[in-house]
Amino acid sequence: MEVALVLHMNGGVGDASYANNSLVQRKVICLTKPIREEAITNLYYCNTLPKSLAIADLGCSSGPNTLFVVSEFIKIVEKLCRELKHKSPEYKVYLNDLPGNDFNNIFKSLDTFKEKLCDEIGSAIGPSYFSGVPGSFYSRLFPNRSLDFVHSSYSLQWLSKVPEGVENNRSNIYIGSTSPTNVVRAYYQQFQRDFSVFLKCRAEELVEGGRMVLTILGRKSDDPSSKEGCYIWELMATALNDMVLQGTIKKEQLDTFNIPQYTPSPSEVKLEVLKEGSFFIDRLEVSEVHWNAFDEWNALEFEYERSESLSDGGYNVAQCMRAVAEPMLVSHFGEDIIEEVFSRYQQILADRMSKEKTKFFNVTILLTRKA
Repeated sequence: MEVALVLHMNGGVGDASYANNSLVQRKVICLTKPIREEAITNLYYCNTLPKSLAIADLGCSSGPNTLFVVSEFIKIVEKLCRELKHKSPEYKVYLNDLPGNDFNNIFKSLDTFKEKLCDEIGSAIGPSYFSGVPGSFYSRLFPNRSLDFVHSSYSLQWLSKVPEGVENNRSNIYIGSTSPTNVVRAYYQQFQRDFSVFLKCRAEELVEGGRMVLTILGRKSDDPSSKEGCYIWELMATALNDMVLQGTIKKEQLDTFNIPQYTPSPSEVKLEVLKEGSFFIDRLEVSEVHWNAFDEWNALEFEYERSESLSDGGYNVAQCMRAVAEPMLVSHFGEDIIEEVFSRYQQILADRMSKEKTKFFNVTILLTRKA
């Protein structure tokens, strides 16, 4: 699997698009807002009368969440400027994702975004300049010392590639309860390599005292094969294995398909930061959110239209996962199986969710670039 080519969320605004199936991600962004507020406020106070601020959102995707953190950043800074009677800085905003991301949809929304932001603030803001930056964040993306603030949410669990040496992970598509120990080890080592490279690159791109807030889909448990990080993919593997039994999918196809993801524990994230050595750790926290984000629906908090179908938890979660996984599945298995895979997956999810509590766990870390 060529990850850079097939790892992207479903574009557009259709029923299976990421734009219409990213409420879980929005809820996670809202849960971690206090950490970002702390980071942005401290950044501003430490950067006396900044004339400009450069912000990068890595793994920005496309949809209602893409500009949410940028909006939040500008609102906080503008509020501080008014309180301190400072002139607004100019904002340089960099939106990064892999080349397959739907950047066109983002660019089309910018004028509306700026108008709405000014209306919400109640006054004009400092000049703002937006750039799309296609490319892997496991490489350099920006010039030395050019960024003040880096944000990434629900992106760093994705690896740069499927780990090598996982050929014996048969009937699984990720780490599972039946995965051999060498497979678990290969996934962890790939995460270590990738996250270390990420930290080294950002350390070169951030200014001294620059802040970075990272939220990663992870787990609380120290066991990489625990349900906390693996269960949602195990259930998709169940749907695919059922299709192997009925002859719709060849077993060889399934046995050679593995998801390029790793859901780290807080201690694993902390270890890599300490080993790399360029950052102070200001905060390290774990939060959780239900698989079915509509379990905790708040119409005032989230700008999503609710339809009758959204009362079906299995449907909601299957659509959420489809928006994320469909491009990878199509690349490996072809388009013909997609409807059946997600129909089966929806039924399996509904059954499991009716019998047990199902949650995503999120590891959030706030870092400051050392001198």
